[in-house]
Amino acid sequence: MTKSDDLQHGAIQNAVHMCVDMQRMFAGGTEWTMPWLPRVLPNVAAITAVHPERTTFTRFIPARSPGKGVGMWRQYYERWSSMTIDRLGPEMVDLVPDLARFVPPARTFDKYVYSPWTGSALHADLREAAVDTVIVTGGETDVCVLATVLGAVDWGFRVILVTDALCSSADETHDSMMNIYMNRFGQQVECATTETVLANWPAGGPGRLVS
Repeated sequence: MTKSDDLQHGAIQNAVHMCVDMQRMFAGGTEWTMPWLPRVLPNVAAITAVHPERTTFTRFIPARSPGKGVGMWRQYYERWSSMTIDRLGPEMVDLVPDLARFVPPARTFDKYVYSPWTGSALHADLREAAVDTVIVTGGETDVCVLATVLGAVDWGFRVILVTDALCSSADETHDSMMNIYMNRFGQQVECATTETVLANWPAGGPGRLVS
């Protein structure tokens, strides 16, 4: 990961900050804990604080109970029975408190699979709001962030990954995925630090997103 931190497409204009799955169930005490989440949380909060009205927090909503779901998702929730809502408690799907305080004007977007683009009109809502850029933070780098990034690429959005505001539960796959983002998707995915993103996306500009 040696490429320049400069944004190759210049200053950020009509953007949305999409923060992926920074929820209590990933923050600690479960089988899906992301140990780095507390480390990157201040950077996620810093971006959100400058642009709360342009921030969308996705939330991954597990099955209600073990064995629920369609196709392979049923087997998935048999394997991860401890992560179903009946076992976790519904409060565990909530955002971590440091981010929940921004809602509203930030909004939440619930999804039941890795990608927020599947089975939703999210891309149409963003286009209606004249959004052309998606700034991605959150976790996991190699699962739900990956699905979020690839969907945004497919819909033609400019994608900016905030390198110090991403987290995973596995160092090795995080590092491998970052190399893929920068080297295989270098024309469509820009990688930059929180400092660079904020320097190129000052407060002001377009207002709150269409609900």
